[in-house]
Amino acid sequence: MELRSLMVRASDTAVDIVRAVGPDDFDAPTPCPAMTVGALVNHLIFQTVVRGYAAGLKQSPQDLPDQVAEGHDFTAEPGWAEAYAARSAAVAALWSEPRAWQGETSMTGGGRTMPAPFIGGIVLGEWLLHGWDLAVATGQTLHLDDELAAALYEDVAGRADMARKYGVYGPEVAVAPTAPLFHRALGLAGRDPSWRRPL
Repeated sequence: MELRSLMVRASDTAVDIVRAVGPDDFDAPTPCPAMTVGALVNHLIFQTVVRGYAAGLKQSPQDLPDQVAEGHDFTAEPGWAEAYAARSAAVAALWSEPRAWQGETSMTGGGRTMPAPFIGGIVLGEWLLHGWDLAVATGQTLHLDDELAAALYEDVAGRADMARKYGVYGPEVAVAPTAPLFHRALGLAGRDPSWRRPL
């Protein structure tokens, strides 16, 4: 399954959730224990439209014009959600091109590079996993088609052990083998599919 054919749909899925996040949600908890909704929105934006864009170009984020440092508060900017929608679409278009998946690249611009398909999978996971995190944290539902769910599961399953080793994913959450594929992907990525925002 070629992930590049799914990047636009993955971006659109996350953007739909982000557009419905409002300032009243920013302090709410998320399935990511160390992050509030506001922090997670900023993380998602930085990872996808700053690091993800640079990685697709095979450049360092620091070398691109008008880039920002990690920790920047995108949500303080006027029209931030629509700005994210436009920039996320540009990232998805970039990663829809075959050349983005060729050779090696990096999410950080540091010395260490990895195969571009591995990095492209990270960008896909940022949209879909953090899209789900934000959805359940704000009382929304993430709508994922079967093809996206299958692609995410395959990608998460292939990187889960390494991601847990480096603290990117939390401990695996046991999910029934008969559960929907997306729920099984969430469990592998250290998420409890039954997580709900506190009342």
